[in-house]
Amino acid sequence: MKSLWGRPFSTVVLIGLASLLAWPILGGRGALMLLAIMLLILLFHHLSNLSTLYRWLQKPHLDTVPVGSGSWEYIFSPLLRMLKRQKQSEAGLTAALDRFQMAGAALPDAVVILDEGDRIEWCNPRAEEFLGLDLIRDRGQQITYLLRQPQFVEHLESGNTSEPLVLRMMRGGGEMVLAVQQVPYGDRQKLILGRDITRWERLETTRRDFVANVSHELRTPLTVVGGFLETLEDMTTPDPEMTRRSLQLMMQQTSRMTRLVEDLLTLSRLESTQNPLREEDVNIPDLARALHQDAQVLSAGRHRLLLKLDSGDWLRGNTDELRSAFGNLISNAVRYTPENGEIEIRWEVLADGHPAFSARDSGIGIEPQHIERLTERFYRVDRSRSRETGGTGLGLAIVKHVLVRHQARLDIQSMPGKGSTFSVIFPQARRLPSKNRALAAKESA
Repeated sequence: MKSLWGRPFSTVVLIGLASLLAWPILGGRGALMLLAIMLLILLFHHLSNLSTLYRWLQKPHLDTVPVGSGSWEYIFSPLLRMLKRQKQSEAGLTAALDRFQMAGAALPDAVVILDEGDRIEWCNPRAEEFLGLDLIRDRGQQITYLLRQPQFVEHLESGNTSEPLVLRMMRGGGEMVLAVQQVPYGDRQKLILGRDITRWERLETTRRDFVANVSHELRTPLTVVGGFLETLEDMTTPDPEMTRRSLQLMMQQTSRMTRLVEDLLTLSRLESTQNPLREEDVNIPDLARALHQDAQVLSAGRHRLLLKLDSGDWLRGNTDELRSAFGNLISNAVRYTPENGEIEIRWEVLADGHPAFSARDSGIGIEPQHIERLTERFYRVDRSRSRETGGTGLGLAIVKHVLVRHQARLDIQSMPGKGSTFSVIFPQARRLPSKNRALAAKESA
């Protein structure tokens, strides 16, 4: 501050001294005129610098800060330093904001920042996807104008920060379930956090349905067995024929419960991460022949059973699991094919080199809307017919899990009244061609 005021004062003193020195030479009038001229020059200098400062303030920029001269240098130089510090501070804030936005964009959950009036200040891409928002379009809009579900409006107004709100919304042609929670933030601001729990909700629904289905499937045979036991207990005079019939039906229901429990244990084993796939070289032609014989026993001469081995190749996999998967496909074909129908078991290598096992039948067929859900547990196209044929409702679920462990896929082709073809298509990497297998066996010997 001393330097800022010292320069103008020194200049005025110098002008006064110059006028006094010129007084003897120029006389009083001349000295005063010289003083006036010098003061005018000084005034013009200040006005010029002031005009330059004014023009710069209209469009301030760090690169165009005036240099100035004389006492104005003491004004422009600090201004330049201040602007540089401000520029560095702005760059730091911008970088911090960019990092914040990048972190927000990387979050798997929706994040919305609301001001004290519940207006949108910022949201991340997940919020745009989950809640149907658009940051550019909706910034400054009250969120309740955009999310009009009454339960969300009530939750926001209640200020409840302890319990999340479960919202069901339609997104991408399907239902999305969100857990939405509000968190106080900053100066009367709010954070709205939204997590996609659709998968967990489906798992919970599946668990509930599974428990209900297992309970139902076990309750029916237990009721039958219990009923016959009560009948036998209440009989005062033994009836050999009634006793024989009751024991026969109880054995059937007991066998049904045993199959259900075995299938449940099989599913549990297949789903367990503690049960890795134990691979071996599987002789598929021999396995197909054995399954063909089992099918003949199950059919009891009621169907025409064909076995077509178009390939002698083996497969890298697990024999027991593949036997279970193929056996379920074949037993389904037998159960759902009317008497005198035809069932074909085929092992082949497709034109693209993928090995494939298929079971084709001339049975009742399946409506298209059912095909996608056939591998769900306990899903049945016709519940009454499934129970009549002795199915547990878990066969195709077991098939699905076995195929997942073998990186294979299930292809289903069916037409109502014209039969179905269930094909298991394996990756080429699991195929063991006959020539290579024979060579490997010879080398190991």
